[in-house]
Amino acid sequence: MTTSIGKRALDDAGRALLQRTARGRSEFEDLVVVPVFAVIVALILGALIMLATGVDLPTIGKSFVALAVGSVGSLNALSETLTASIPLVLAGLGLGLGFRAGLFNIGAEGQLLLGGTAAVVFSFTFPSLPFPLLMILSLIAGAAVGALYASIAGILKATTGAHEVISTIMLNLISYRLLEYLLRQPYIQKEGRSDPISKSVPDAGQLPRLLDWIDPNLRLHAGVFVMLLAVAFVWWLLFRSKIGFAFRASGANPDAARYAGMRSGLVIVAAMATAGALAGLAGAAQVQGVLGRASPGFSAGIGFDAIALALLGRSHPVGILLAGLLFGGLEAGGRQMQVDAGVSIDLIGIIQALIIVFIAAPLLVRAIFPWGFRKDAKGGKA
Repeated sequence: MTTSIGKRALDDAGRALLQRTARGRSEFEDLVVVPVFAVIVALILGALIMLATGVDLPTIGKSFVALAVGSVGSLNALSETLTASIPLVLAGLGLGLGFRAGLFNIGAEGQLLLGGTAAVVFSFTFPSLPFPLLMILSLIAGAAVGALYASIAGILKATTGAHEVISTIMLNLISYRLLEYLLRQPYIQKEGRSDPISKSVPDAGQLPRLLDWIDPNLRLHAGVFVMLLAVAFVWWLLFRSKIGFAFRASGANPDAARYAGMRSGLVIVAAMATAGALAGLAGAAQVQGVLGRASPGFSAGIGFDAIALALLGRSHPVGILLAGLLFGGLEAGGRQMQVDAGVSIDLIGIIQALIIVFIAAPLLVRAIFPWGFRKDAKGGKA
């Protein structure tokens, strides 16, 4: 009898281990294998589009070589790739967290704009604060304003049921006009300028450049450490904390989460505020590390690109980091491709769009590359 019970226990443990291994493999395929194949297909289709528009084969080959060299082919290329990735990853982490909580936050652009502006205003308001105190507090100010701005959509959804897609899109539009108004106020506008542009971030408020001792033109700054810390924090928040569990439970099944005693309204507001804080932090890192001031549209569409980033990374912090490095490389390499091969940088936008199309259709990717995925016991796809 005891032997029988022990055998059943071992069988159960073995099945649980196999199921855990299968889930791990499935998550790996979702997070890594599907995106890699999606990128490969997107690049192939990009080459076919170039061929169809009259670009000859040698130029296509030259353009892809330039794309690789411009993204990872030198220290300057790596610096530009990482610099472009920083705000993308930070904003993408916020959007991915929202997606995990079942919230479609489309407002990262506005949150990024106002967060970055807040960081600039805080930095020149307290120029006497020493480094690194001013730098850190300016980053916190950007994150706080981004959180407050995103919370508006969260509160509207929690109290009135207003859909966050509509409210965040409207908040984006408001942020554009609000930024233009703020940049024309005497306290914020740079002295002697008639165009809407802010005063500069003091030296003590800037994110220091990491490689200027090698070459003053290398723009990689300390925001890369902020990015990595944010990835680690969001991973811990989602998968190791109680509030992260509430986010994921609410996103997977809101009704079940509510019946389990989770306060849905609080979860919504907290998730939106955290997402907004990360977007605001992205704006702060951009103005403190690269731009040095705020101007209309300084976000350059980063908040919208971050939506694609979160989708490509499957709303997982590590996946978003990898997707951000990919998009940063495409941006940096695209400039080199335009210079060396004379191919329009619009092709990069086409390739990014194709990547997202295939990421959104994983079954199509699995059908194109059936040999790249695990087979189940019956010979089909897992």
